[in-house]
Parts: sequence; C-alpha cells; structure tokens
Amino acid sequence: MFNRRKFLRASAATGLGVAASGLAMPALSQGRRIKLGYVSPQTGPLAGFAESDAYNIAAFIEQTGDTFEVIVKDSQSNPNRAAEVAKDLILEDEVNLMLVASTPETTNPVAGVCEGEGIPCISTVAPWQPWFIGQQGNPRDPGSWRPFDYAFHYFWGMEDVIDVFTAMWNQLDTNKSVGGLFPNDADGNAWADDDTGLRPGLKAAGYDLTNPGSFQNLSDDFTAQINAFKGASADIVTGVLIPPDFTTFWNQMRQQGVHPKAVTVAKALLFPQSVETLGAAGHNLSSEVWWTPSHPFASSLTGQSSAALAEGFTAASGRPWTQPIGFVHSLFEVAADVMGRVDDPGDGDAVAEAVAATDLDTVVGKVAWNGQGVPDFAARNVCKTQLTGGQWRMRDDGGYDLVIVENGAAPDIPTGGTMEALS
Repeated sequence: MFNRRKFLRASAATGLGVAASGLAMPALSQGRRIKLGYVSPQTGPLAGFAESDAYNIAAFIEQTGDTFEVIVKDSQSNPNRAAEVAKDLILEDEVNLMLVASTPETTNPVAGVCEGEGIPCISTVAPWQPWFIGQQGNPRDPGSWRPFDYAFHYFWGMEDVIDVFTAMWNQLDTNKSVGGLFPNDADGNAWADDDTGLRPGLKAAGYDLTNPGSFQNLSDDFTAQINAFKGASADIVTGVLIPPDFTTFWNQMRQQGVHPKAVTVAKALLFPQSVETLGAAGHNLSSEVWWTPSHPFASSLTGQSSAALAEGFTAASGRPWTQPIGFVHSLFEVAADVMGRVDDPGDGDAVAEAVAATDLDTVVGKVAWNGQGVPDFAARNVCKTQLTGGQWRMRDDGGYDLVIVENGAAPDIPTGGTMEALS
C-alpha cells in the first residue's frame, strides 16, 4: 500500500508533483473532515481492478489536505461482502458520500445499499446496463424501470462495446461467426441477455453469436464451450469473464488445436499481468480500452496529464500502468468537485443534487449527468464515457504493450496500429 511519504517520493523522483488546480474545496463541517467511503475489490479474482487504489488515494489526500477522510473497504470480489461493508460505512462510519468502482459485482450491491439508506453514491468501471438494469426490481420489464434518487454512475455501455468490437473485427477477413463466453454473474448475464446484451447489436452488424450457456466463475472445464465454438466454426471469440477463467479457457482451447482469428474479451484482458501469464499465447489478444496514458485529458484535481498520472504510478509501484488508474483517480476528482458545491456535506439530498449537476473535465474526459447519449429512462443516473479498442502486442523482452487499433467513436484518442489476426 502507498502511504503519503511513498507517494511524495515517487512524485519527486519523476518530477510529477501535483499542482494546485483551482478546484473549490468545501468548507469543513463543524471542524470535521468530510467522510468519503470507498469500496473496491482489493483481494480475490477481481483484485487487478484495485491495484492503483492506494496510489490514487494518497494523491487525493495530498492535494486536499485535511478536508477529506477516505475510509476504504475491500469487497473481497464478493457481492455480499460489498453490501456488508457499504452498510458499515453508512451506519458506523457515517460517510457523507460513497464512492465505488469495478464490476457490477461491486458497484451494484453498494449502490443498492446507498439508495436504500439515502446516501449519495458515485460509481464507475462497470457497463451502465448491468449497473442500471441490474438494480431494477424487474430487469425483464422496461416499463417498470425507475431512476434512482441517490445512485449515479459513469462509464460506457453495451452499445459502445458492440460498436468497438465489430469495428475491430471488420478490419479482418472472418466468417462473422462469434462464440460467446458468459459466466453466471451480473456482467455475464447482462452481456448474454438476448434483448439488451450483445446479440441484437452483433446481429445488426452482420455477426452471428453462439452462446453455449452460462458457467460458474472459477470453472476448470470449458469443453462444452469449445465444442460449441467448433460446431459453429467460430472465427471470433468474445465475452466477459474474470482473468483466471480466461487463462483456463485459452489454454484448453489451444490444447485442442482450435485457432480463431480474433479473441476479444472484456474484463479478463484489461491487465498486463493477465496477458503476461500467457506468454507468447497472449500476442494479439484484444479487448475494450477505456483509458490509456495517451488519452488527451488532465486531472481537474492535480493538473496531471493522463501520461503523467500513469508515469507516477509506475514510478511508485514498479508496475505497468493499468486502465483503472484513470477511472479511480476520476472518482476522487468528482467527489472533490461535488463537495465543493454543497453548503452542508451532511445533507444527502443536497449532495445528490450536486452530483446530478456535475459538469467536470476529468482525466478520463467529461463527466456530466446531462443525459447525452443515454436513453431517457437512465438519463438522470448515467453518464457515458469514451471507448476504444486495442490489442496486446508482445515485445522482444517478453512484456506486452496495449496498442489502440480502433477509435471510431473517439477520434481524439490516437491509434497506434491496425487490427491483426491471431497467428
């Protein structure tokens, strides 16, 4: 974990000291620091999402001084645990604002608890459909869906990932037969949904999806899925699954001599360490890309560019940059901005309305709950962010670089190459 001293040492070593941004800081409430709760999967199979948490929180505290207290809880990659620690943060720690990141298994239970308790909550790093629809009383009945009073979310949606994935595949010569990997969890069920998941968008783009059925996380046998993909002559494999499951699947797929032209998988292929464990078998695997050091944005909190933020993390940790760095940092940007616009941090209704009124340029781009690009039913609670697509390319030293190969919906984010077929 990074403490304040370690963060400052890394900043000094790289010349990346934080700069005052002119962001309004809230007045202390009766001499007390404003309490922020933060929940993320710091252990368990989703722990890669939380790798930059301590670094980002150290930067936030360094910039804001004594204004905020951040109380961090580990969901342990377990939805029930996420709900439990959210309750603790509300009832025992009496936080003023809840922040939560990384997959519906974490964001949804925390947001649900906050909505029930009347505590404002800001979440990110989960597609908006699993977040919004997954929390409705009847996800199968759109007519019953209702907006939330206290829960707010920003990230991309299924429509965006479909556009990015198909644009990448369109760069290759394939039979447009796609095999899908969908676990029995909030993400997998949302992506596999025949009405609101991948299938309708893929069909509209001319692709045929084979879904052999859901499986449990941490499975050790993907024979059924591999046989189904063989039967469909699938040139493409896609889906959304945790890193250990993809490693098991990919090893078994290769052992059986099955060689698709493209493997584009969400969640599992986000992190360099997940690809590095595959050795040469990770070359040209592809995924969605939501943030990189080349993104042309800067922090409203520290003034750092995306590149500087990533460089600072690497200097402090010795680890490569990862996509969640930008989004976790942005959560605290938004929190500081929101609390700088309220008179009483303890007034949950006022804080919720301040969240809804946010219009902030962050290190991941614009965050504003203005309804742009979002269906009316989710417009109050969902803000969309940009999405691109990339491939992992193996370097001579055995490490990997993530190369942007598709930016049609985000032309301000530069590409570094074009899509290549798996060998």
